[in-house]
Amino acid sequence: MTAPIRTDHFASSHRTGDHPAKPLPHPGLARLADRRLLKELSYIDGRWTAARDDARFAVTDPADGTLVARVAALGADEAREAVAAADRAFAAWKTLLPQVRAGLLRRWHDLMQEAAEDLAVLMTLEQGKPLAEARGEIAYAASFIAYYAEEALRVNVEGVTSHLPGAQMMLRREPVGVAALLTPWNFPSAMLTRKAAAALAAGCTVVAHPSSQTPLSALALGELADRAGFPAGVVNIVTGQPAPIAETFCADVRVRAVSFTGSTGIGRLVARNAAATIKRVVMELGGHAPLIIFADADLDRAVEIAVAAKFATSGQDCLAANRIYVERPLHERFASAFAARVEALKVGPGLDEASEIGPLMHRAAVEKAQAQIDDALARGARRLAGERTMPGPLFLAPTVLADVPDDALIMREETFAPVAALAPFDSEAEVVRRANATEYGLVAYVVTRDGARAARMAEALDYGMVAINRVKITGAPVPFGGVKQSGLGREGSRHGLEAFTDLKYVCLDLG
Repeated sequence: MTAPIRTDHFASSHRTGDHPAKPLPHPGLARLADRRLLKELSYIDGRWTAARDDARFAVTDPADGTLVARVAALGADEAREAVAAADRAFAAWKTLLPQVRAGLLRRWHDLMQEAAEDLAVLMTLEQGKPLAEARGEIAYAASFIAYYAEEALRVNVEGVTSHLPGAQMMLRREPVGVAALLTPWNFPSAMLTRKAAAALAAGCTVVAHPSSQTPLSALALGELADRAGFPAGVVNIVTGQPAPIAETFCADVRVRAVSFTGSTGIGRLVARNAAATIKRVVMELGGHAPLIIFADADLDRAVEIAVAAKFATSGQDCLAANRIYVERPLHERFASAFAARVEALKVGPGLDEASEIGPLMHRAAVEKAQAQIDDALARGARRLAGERTMPGPLFLAPTVLADVPDDALIMREETFAPVAALAPFDSEAEVVRRANATEYGLVAYVVTRDGARAARMAEALDYGMVAINRVKITGAPVPFGGVKQSGLGREGSRHGLEAFTDLKYVCLDLG
């Protein structure tokens, strides 16, 4: 029996009470060169599909609440139809020459490149991130498709030397079957392509459920997949409320793998439900990244790293530096310079080319961040930045808090907002202990000019990824993922194919 994945575990796509929904279409849609990329129906078995009762949900711009689209709200019945379509398509898809699958992936990639500006505009309209970041995500998303088009040709590269006389031993990686992909709202294109491209390259068919807050990016990618020529049923995108769709995918025995990106709490529910039918599970879950700055660091470089590590995607990133530890001799100088840089960040709607910080996704995120700020101040923290008027109810002023104690909420909980928490430390051993004192283990950042210390920190930090003296570390060739309760398995790189394949061993007698 599956555990209920309640809708209230996910923020509502309607953003009730944030803004009044306006009846006129969003003026930003006029920027689309190809209006066919704006899809409001799900994509199942090669057809654009409405809900049986024609139910819809609103997608609005978090910057001002303007209506962008009304998207089909499908349920369990339609989710089962999508699984059935993927299951029917699997037998033919897995037997295609890998060169054919690779060619379709390359065509999908090329179409993404051609539509890059429209895809970025759609993402900004529904997600709110600044347009420059949306453009960067589209390039990032396309890179996974290009990478896995090449990996499709190299799925079977393993062998074994026989230890038995007169026997030949062979190893084969074979696709597991239908793969369910559950993707988040903060990176609505890249998280879909990172999963889907790996699964498709391995020979799996996919059923994807994008966040009901940001379905338009996924549906536009579905339109491009259709144009690329993927056979009907190979790629399916099911929109609607998450509970019935995710639970259906997890319960269906025809689904053999589930790949989920989202919070650790929801990840536990998905894993519990997938366990009933022993599905392969990949989880990219929450983060609570420490950024550790030693006194020997270059101050200007440290400030730039901290701004980039904390404020990308307006702080709504599992890789965001939530806890910034600064060695005491540098702490006050760093805090002052960092706060000045944060105060200069431009806040505004994502379609404004000057904007560096956009709105948060929903009211609950604003309220949680404000509660963390209030709690830290009540425990003795100092506010160094973050008191200015905002352009709308879902905007939060980029905030810097100094001298934040370890028992403050913001030092114990994941923070999906533009709020930076600073704390001093006195020794390497102390900061390692404090950085590791969390259930999360996705990424950690270190800034130091001491090479030996960098090597020690890389080994001592209990995280799946460690960035030394830089922020940008991800990409298609990288095995992305965490340890502890930040996830299971890896996405990207050759390792990203493993969850979508079974290893078959054949022993042939030569006598």
